Amino acid sequence: MTTFRIALANLTFPATPEESVTLAERAIAEAAIERAGIICFPECFVPGYRRPGKAVPPPDPAFLKRAWSAVAAAAANANIAVILGTERVLDDALLATALVIHPDGTTAGFQDKVQIDPSEEGIYSPGSGRRIFQTGRLTFGVVICHEGWRYPETVRWAVRQGAQVVFHPHFHEAEPGGYRPSSFADPANSFYEKAMLCRAAENTCYFASVNCASAGSPTTSAVARPDGTLLSYQPYGKEGLLVADIDLAAATGLLAARYKPNIT
Repeated sequence: MTTFRIALANLTFPATPEESVTLAERAIAEAAIERAGIICFPECFVPGYRRPGKAVPPPDPAFLKRAWSAVAAAAANANIAVILGTERVLDDALLATALVIHPDGTTAGFQDKVQIDPSEEGIYSPGSGRRIFQTGRLTFGVVICHEGWRYPETVRWAVRQGAQVVFHPHFHEAEPGGYRPSSFADPANSFYEKAMLCRAAENTCYFASVNCASAGSPTTSAVARPDGTLLSYQPYGKEGLLVADIDLAAATGLLAARYKPNIT
């Protein structure tokens, strides 16, 4: 049996850091009911992504420690792996990151955001290094928002290390006057959702992207198959879990493995 069930937490932006933890705990329990083996949250969901117009309190390492412990306990209670979009303070620098938690509640590690968008400079600092993770039969990588869309090598690296799926926590909401799509990868929309399909096709892997639910969002949560076709997507602005069964045997990583970095 090569099927593995994943869940993407397409949730509304939390009103407070405390609410972000409550919403995460609830989503983890719901994903377990759906028999998912792993759940992934949007970028910096705990305590909330920092951008103009969002009232997120200053970084608080003590709060983060408590939040991570609560989410880990929820993971252990539900027996499900978790990719938690969050932040952490390292050597006085604030990093956007993903905390990966095993189904028994122990910490697998962090994947920090390495490629920072120009709009984030002065808020987040770039991390360093990439890694892959394992839960059961699933090997996976994590690329965060901007680095997955604009830096294809981040996805390729994970697949070349054995990842069958690359998870893509991101945050993307409507801008004034922006196009508001109603169907995935609408030609009138931006390139971002097309990039999701490309990351899957060019590496022969699954690409699972998760966003917050918001009215008019330019992108939504979606899962792309290894051939670059769409497996499923969450209706725009609709809060809830996107649950998908992926065929691990289809994620061969063939095209990523054939990549020749020395070709000019």
